[in-house]
Amino acid sequence: MRKKITLFLISALMIAMIPMVKGPSVEAKTPSNGGQWIGAWSASQVAAWETVDWDGGTSRKGFDNQTLRMIVHPNESGSAVRIRLSNEFGIKPLTFDKVTIADTQEGAEVVAGSVKSLTFNNNESVTIPKGEVVYSDPIPFEVTDGTDLTISVYVPSESGPTTWHNTSNQTTYISAEGDFTNEETGDAFTQSFDAWFWLSGVDVMTHSNKKSRVIVALGDSITDGYLSTLNENCRWTDVFNDRLDREIKNQTFSVLNQGISGNRILTDSPIFGEKALSRLERDVFSQTGVTDIILLEGINDIGHEPNVYDANEIIAGMKEIAEEAHERGIRIYAGTLTPFNGYDDGNYFSPEGEQTRQEVNQWIRNNDVFDGIIDFDSVLRDPSNPEKLLPAYDSGDHLHPNDLGLQVMAESIDLSIFKTPLSRK
Repeated sequence: MRKKITLFLISALMIAMIPMVKGPSVEAKTPSNGGQWIGAWSASQVAAWETVDWDGGTSRKGFDNQTLRMIVHPNESGSAVRIRLSNEFGIKPLTFDKVTIADTQEGAEVVAGSVKSLTFNNNESVTIPKGEVVYSDPIPFEVTDGTDLTISVYVPSESGPTTWHNTSNQTTYISAEGDFTNEETGDAFTQSFDAWFWLSGVDVMTHSNKKSRVIVALGDSITDGYLSTLNENCRWTDVFNDRLDREIKNQTFSVLNQGISGNRILTDSPIFGEKALSRLERDVFSQTGVTDIILLEGINDIGHEPNVYDANEIIAGMKEIAEEAHERGIRIYAGTLTPFNGYDDGNYFSPEGEQTRQEVNQWIRNNDVFDGIIDFDSVLRDPSNPEKLLPAYDSGDHLHPNDLGLQVMAESIDLSIFKTPLSRK
């Protein structure tokens, strides 16, 4: 949702794995212990920023003989783990000489004795062709819902422009020259950056034979948690996952965040990623065990150039997303577009855009296309000025909710729609 730098500070482990794939992930299976593979964490990927330098050129230049240490917050527990690394937007093959996983202590420090090496087709080193994705071999590793994991990757030579997820709201630590994937103290990591590089998913083998729900949140910066507190996991998806775990006991839940800041339904962007319609297969349908989608997109179609002021165009895009989900037997829920009056007036917000938002929301509230709606607009807006966010929920830019606003979004979702377990195919 950002246009320029002034707009934002800026198995049964015996299950055979095919490590290199272009399309969907390996389907979750039910092994002999009764558990199942499901997605526990994910991040949508975009191409390196070639046309802007908001990141200091980091994504464009990439890394060379360095170790990156990335922190993720899993939303499901399990007894085994595998990760997904992406070179989908790279311009050449990408090699990792070593990849490890560990329990997070603090910052770049990991829990002593917890570091485990990950392999790819039984090799520690892996080279990913450009445009490809690789899955690690599954290993025994206790993952706890809500307890951070540290994943370290060593890049032995020039990576070239990176596939990445910017504005992660989570610190990634970058070393000086060398392989520090096994280091426990974190002392070698002298730089930090607010982004995840190449890491697109973490799957776990669940402990339980309960039915599982994997809910993918497909969205933009509001779903991405832009301007929420760094390293605190305050995205509405995090709070929502905690609610599901706390209040519904007959299933296991994992909410996967597939938000990209600035993303749109109808238009690709070299900065804000492929449009939602183009990234459905990669970011939604390929997620391991996906059962549901929550769609919250469209405000950037209105606010970004080329501005879409015809509500029917946005509605048509939403209908297409719903149709593709239903063709795959996936339930999908639509969120209403939230207020944006005051955000970059004259450039992003306009009276024409507000009229479009209202028309789209009216359709969402009365549609028979989605399996349900979530009225985020009604809980975030100022009752005395419905075109604006309630000040208590405003991060300060009049578009992005603060931590409290994101919490209110999560708490507004009617959990009854998730109480009945779904039949797994």
